[in-house]
Amino acid sequence: MAKLTKETYLYWYELMLKLRRFEERAGMLYGQQKIRGFCHLYIGQEAIAAGTQSAMRPDDRMITAYRDHGLAIAKGISCNAAMAELYGKATGCTKGKGGSMHFFSKEHSFFGGHGIVGAQIGLGAGIAFSDQYLGKDNVTICYFGDGAARQGILHETFNLAMMWKLPVIFVCENNGYAMGTSVGRSSNVTNIAKLGLAYDMPSETVNAMKCEDVHDAVSRATERARKGDGPTFLEMATYRYKGHSMSDPQKYRTKEEVEEYKKQDPIETTLATILKKKYATQAEIDEINARVDKEIDDCVEFAENSPFPNDDELYKDIYVQQDYPFMME
Repeated sequence: MAKLTKETYLYWYELMLKLRRFEERAGMLYGQQKIRGFCHLYIGQEAIAAGTQSAMRPDDRMITAYRDHGLAIAKGISCNAAMAELYGKATGCTKGKGGSMHFFSKEHSFFGGHGIVGAQIGLGAGIAFSDQYLGKDNVTICYFGDGAARQGILHETFNLAMMWKLPVIFVCENNGYAMGTSVGRSSNVTNIAKLGLAYDMPSETVNAMKCEDVHDAVSRATERARKGDGPTFLEMATYRYKGHSMSDPQKYRTKEEVEEYKKQDPIETTLATILKKKYATQAEIDEINARVDKEIDDCVEFAENSPFPNDDELYKDIYVQQDYPFMME
């Protein structure tokens, strides 16, 4: 693993804290009916977003499912644009028309936010194919959950991705439960990383409660992809502290189970490393905490004061006119 610097640890801590505070506030605002519709929180899984981003280039591509707030902010979408989207405001990252499950930003190479379980797996490979075809050296990272790993599109996509040596990293964020169904109740193959072996795809399980392990695995996968050696499949073993969505009563697990996982909290363990290695004083940590709190307060104020989309937005962004050379006279 490449040497991790003081700056890396401080980056991880501030980013993960920002994602945690954003999601906590989103959950509170949902309870106040400021945010409506579906809402899937990322609390507990922040090390995946942080460790991934420190291992990739800003222009690399990202696509994920509906639990997308944390990954979108990590990729560069501002908290203002993210919170405004949750509010359904015109200043949101998809103009208030996508909501929680459909964040998007062409500027930041963030391609969603997808509500159809597993659909993004094929789309991620398609984005990687486009870069390969155009001679670009970008890498696409494609996230999906343990439930989506049971979809047929995974097998079709893995097959083609390996045949064509596409520059894509498939990441299964295995938080233990597909909605309310545990991994062990949905398949006799509980080590999801094994699914890649049928296609001779390099595959491994990663402790995704540790930024260091995520960073290391993604670094190796991006190097492989950029060299033209094809895809990698990473099963990120993680945990969500909250329910599948805001309407989830969580009767399928015990409070003791959740508390046991919280002992591995990636924010707390990263902070402990920072203090142990003297990368920052407590006063400097307090300053980071205050900066994050202000950013979250500001993004809520921004969302509150932003306008709703005009009615004519209903008819925009539905189709796109694209003229290709072979279609032109």
